Amino acid sequence: MKIKERIDFLRKELAEHNHSYYVLDTSTISDFEFDKLLHELVKLEDENPEFFDSTSPTQRVGGGVIDGFKTVAHKYRMLSLGNTYSEEDLYDFDTRLHKLTDQEIEYVCELKYDGVSISLTYENGDLTQALTRGDGAQGDDVTANVRTIKSIPLKLKGDYPANFEIRGEIFIPIKGLEKMNKLRTEEGLESYKNPRNTASGSLKLLDANEVSKRPLDCYLYYLLGDNLSTDNHYENLQKAKEWGFKIPNEIAKYNTIDDVLKFTERWDKKRHDLPYEIDGIVIKVNDINLQEEMGFTAKSPRWAISYKFKAEQVSTILNEITYQVGRTGAITPVANLEPVKLAGTTVKRASLHNADQIAKLDIREGDKVYVEKGGEIIPKVVGVELKDRDLFSQSTEYITNCPSCNTELVRKEGDAKHYCPNTEDCLPQIIRKIEHFVSRKSMNIDGLGEEIIEMLAENNFLNNISDIYNLKDYREKLIGLTKYKETNDSSVKYNETLQVKSYALLFAHKPNIFSREVSKIILEYYKELKDINSISELKKVLKSNSILEKVAEDKSKKIVRFITENQIWISRFDNLNQSGLKQYISLLNSIKLLEFSIISKDELEKAIADCNFIDELEKVKDTIFLDGQDRKISDFFIKVSERNKVVLQQKKVENLIKSIDDSKKKIFEKVLFGLGIRHVGETVAKKLAEEVKTIDKLILMSFEEIESINDIGPEIANSLIDYFSKQENIQLINELKESGLNFEFEEKQKDSNIFDGMRFVVSGVFENYSRKELKDIIEVNGGHVTLKIKTKDM
Repeated sequence: MKIKERIDFLRKELAEHNHSYYVLDTSTISDFEFDKLLHELVKLEDENPEFFDSTSPTQRVGGGVIDGFKTVAHKYRMLSLGNTYSEEDLYDFDTRLHKLTDQEIEYVCELKYDGVSISLTYENGDLTQALTRGDGAQGDDVTANVRTIKSIPLKLKGDYPANFEIRGEIFIPIKGLEKMNKLRTEEGLESYKNPRNTASGSLKLLDANEVSKRPLDCYLYYLLGDNLSTDNHYENLQKAKEWGFKIPNEIAKYNTIDDVLKFTERWDKKRHDLPYEIDGIVIKVNDINLQEEMGFTAKSPRWAISYKFKAEQVSTILNEITYQVGRTGAITPVANLEPVKLAGTTVKRASLHNADQIAKLDIREGDKVYVEKGGEIIPKVVGVELKDRDLFSQSTEYITNCPSCNTELVRKEGDAKHYCPNTEDCLPQIIRKIEHFVSRKSMNIDGLGEEIIEMLAENNFLNNISDIYNLKDYREKLIGLTKYKETNDSSVKYNETLQVKSYALLFAHKPNIFSREVSKIILEYYKELKDINSISELKKVLKSNSILEKVAEDKSKKIVRFITENQIWISRFDNLNQSGLKQYISLLNSIKLLEFSIISKDELEKAIADCNFIDELEKVKDTIFLDGQDRKISDFFIKVSERNKVVLQQKKVENLIKSIDDSKKKIFEKVLFGLGIRHVGETVAKKLAEEVKTIDKLILMSFEEIESINDIGPEIANSLIDYFSKQENIQLINELKESGLNFEFEEKQKDSNIFDGMRFVVSGVFENYSRKELKDIIEVNGGHVTLKIKTKDM
């Protein structure tokens, strides 16, 4: 490829990735891959200046300005930092700076927070403006949204300058994202993928009230202005901390680049222990006068650089692509991987998101794939090693029918996901809906956990939510109902060809003389059992002395003792008849164990449980285990069987029915939330119950009437209209009414009208009352409790 063609290709490719990341808030490639392409383009442009283009990605800092916000020019250009991933580049950086000055250089090292850059302007101690980076020369005015972030002071204290800017990073802590995703899951919404994109999207919301509900946080790390307190970057940050800014504590000063490297190495190891995400270290010259002397390139300051950690990435094998059905019928493809360690945890499954993602990466079963943890939290497949692909590999064809009920899937225009429309008879949807309905935040029905719900659904006692309230009619039939647990744990790697057979029984019989070394010999020995078809063949193999030859040089008394007792034990098969043999082999064929790694009874129990061979055990245990010493083995396997069995005992049934009856007392908002209407979470359900008062009125409301309710947007209104348009949902509500559930809002008895027309926000810690008690007092006296009150100064 010619140089000009390569430059044009790189410019187009980088522009598309920039647009996806900065404008669309979606990551199309990893930071490491993006920087590699950018560095290549910079090098080609430097070597071939005749191909200069002012629109090249190398001549800009970030993406375009987002529509919907006022665009404001930065007083000081908001440049990005140059990136490096190696020690050599840091040494080169140090060498370049020392060529620019004869003075000693002191470096300041800071964590590089993975969020959204922000520039704040303060005048006379008041926050007057907040701008995003934008394209570096101008950014979006997001002042109204930033004012909702509690860690950003609206008014300063102390001896601050009259006018200055301070820059930092807005981010969402890891626990904050987890909490948001938990709520979204309960509302039937797709989880946010990582804190950085979620923080960016939150800052661009047009409704500041919605922004205030997001757990946004902010660290500040750089001051700009004409009358700063000192000419020292580090000291300026310490002064800013006194003024009320949230300044990171993880900042250090060093006089040598070697000490800087030690700092980067330390935080590369410790970063997973932080409550927020970082993706590198920022190194700056501490002396501001030196900073000005060193100056800037067209793209970045010469006196600072970003040392970025390479995203932890591992390769593994994609064994199988399976598909999950959610409560709303959404289909999620899942990559079932060979277990691999990543960022401190074992990863065995990763979401493939949707059909478009599979097609984009051309992911196929059997591929060697590369996995990263998106935002250090969610495992994601980021690439495929094509050179290792099997020549006969077949492209992945996305399923067309539901993996559970076989209904043809649908995909709405503009929606990335496929859906199963069979809401009434698709078992996973039924189970997930019932789980949501009985959850603690909904109807809080004890005794209906996932396994019990599955058991009742599989036995046709639960086909929809309303069937819960008919279970009392089947009290006697429920008692004694049994289900064996099933395990589909892909983290357990079984030997694909070896069927261990007697090995498991021998270990259960004599665990005290078993060891890892012995297991290796036994597994080799019992491979010979693989094709046994007759009693004579079985006896011949079991009584073979070939195993003695393998350990002739081994003086271990433990091994010799094991072999001796083994010969005695297997002689008991002399009286085993042909029928018993078939049953015995049937049992053993269903036991697949970890090769060379079962070294304890607990591990064996787990492996056996994972194999789900209980049904086979029930058939043969009486034939195999007759009396005496063998009874101990029988007891062992019976114990395993019982541990994997779920039984509805009489007491459980009585408690379950009582809990179901108690749930009828739940208030309207709990019932409405429990219905699982898309986008109707706890807060929305409460708002609707308070404003509309009855389910009958809500059913009859138009889109415009619903949307006119405070805090209810078009997405929620559309979802409600769609839900109530389906006859099966109206029938469900009527059945629940007949069962005695509450579909009307109960006004609280007022003590007075003193707070009529007044709105309150209750936050903080109180000495004499809990926040709930204060809210109750406000409401029974006519007031209304809200999340935030709009005022003129906001």
